[in-house]
Amino acid sequence: MPIIEVSHINKTYNTYKKGSDRFKEAISFSHRSLHSQFTALEDISFDLSTGECLGIIGTNGSGKSTLLKIITGVLQPTGGTVYVDGKISALLELGAGFNGEYTGIENIILNGKIMGYSEEEMRERIPQIADFAEIGEFINQPVKIYSSGMFARLAFAVAINVDPDILIIDEALSVGDIFFQTKCYRKFDEFMQKGKTILFVSHDLSSVIKYCNRCLLLHKGKQVALGDCKTVVDIYRKILVDQYDEDNGLATVKEERVRADDQPAKAELVVMKNAVLQNPNYVEYGDRDIVIDDFGIVNDAGEVSSILTKGSNYAIVMKFHFNKRVNNPIFAFTIKDPKGTDLCGTNTMLEGQTLEKTEAGMSGMVRFKQVMRLQGGQYFLSLGATSYLGEELQVHHRLYDICHLQVISDYNTIGVYDVESTVTYENVKRPEA
Repeated sequence: MPIIEVSHINKTYNTYKKGSDRFKEAISFSHRSLHSQFTALEDISFDLSTGECLGIIGTNGSGKSTLLKIITGVLQPTGGTVYVDGKISALLELGAGFNGEYTGIENIILNGKIMGYSEEEMRERIPQIADFAEIGEFINQPVKIYSSGMFARLAFAVAINVDPDILIIDEALSVGDIFFQTKCYRKFDEFMQKGKTILFVSHDLSSVIKYCNRCLLLHKGKQVALGDCKTVVDIYRKILVDQYDEDNGLATVKEERVRADDQPAKAELVVMKNAVLQNPNYVEYGDRDIVIDDFGIVNDAGEVSSILTKGSNYAIVMKFHFNKRVNNPIFAFTIKDPKGTDLCGTNTMLEGQTLEKTEAGMSGMVRFKQVMRLQGGQYFLSLGATSYLGEELQVHHRLYDICHLQVISDYNTIGVYDVESTVTYENVKRPEA
């Protein structure tokens, strides 16, 4: 028997153009409808067995949090049924269930009572909760003065120290620092070893692949896929770049199809930059003597995508044309972290591949092939076309932080990139009896 069974769940809301329309509709003698309906969830079904960890992914607004609230009983479905056999501990929103005027200790007791524990039972758990949260004397202060990180620490500490059968996490781990997150993930492992059941909503695809047995993908309130995590993530990455056909399934963007735009123009042809996740806040500048017309990231399957797997082969590709003759042009890329730190990159001059003879009207494509060594995480790609006039750098076209890049990995080592260490043991001897 599943510990959680969700069957054909639907959730709709009535929406009104004006706040007063709700009142007018309620008192209307003619029962005139002044609302339209918004479907947050449509026909969602799955079941979960004891000891499973199910990842739930999807873009913002896809219905993930609504689904969790229905499972926990915070919301009631418009249609369908939910069966839950076990005690649930849930972190649905940062600070949910906390009273800002209460101290940390008082909120521990309050949350325990909400989950069905007595005050005496919760007081017995206070030392281990306080030890895990590591917020010191702030545990005796009103939580309204807590930072978001302190909130996350205390909320997670309460959730995992009440011995639930089912743990539900909705993006709560993204708030704590790296040491706290590591500590939380160790608890994940402990929970799974104890046969607990976990529902995990996250945008961190690496963590979903690493910790979850299966994955559920939601898109615009609909259930798109349920199954193996890597397979479902592959589908999700196409949704992120608008390559999902709601009626006919997925349209895989292959490099061969992309490069077809060198042939006579056709309306259905896809350009590379439309198949990656572009940053709406990118910066563009330069004299445009050289223009980067198109760009993309091509994975080892020949697909254009913003999501790469650590250890895989990939290529950064730029299409360009010259508006003027430029001596020894330089094409470059840089990969940065979200804080703007340069992590890696190169250019055609450093690689000894500079074009020596150019002229106006000339066009082409440059390709940088390499292996993805960065750890799983979020990055930004910058592109540039430059040259030197004497010793002075000429910037012709620069696309700063133009593309969001996500690296997924089922394991991360220490630091920014993987040193690919090979470990061997030698001359290991047991003591003589």
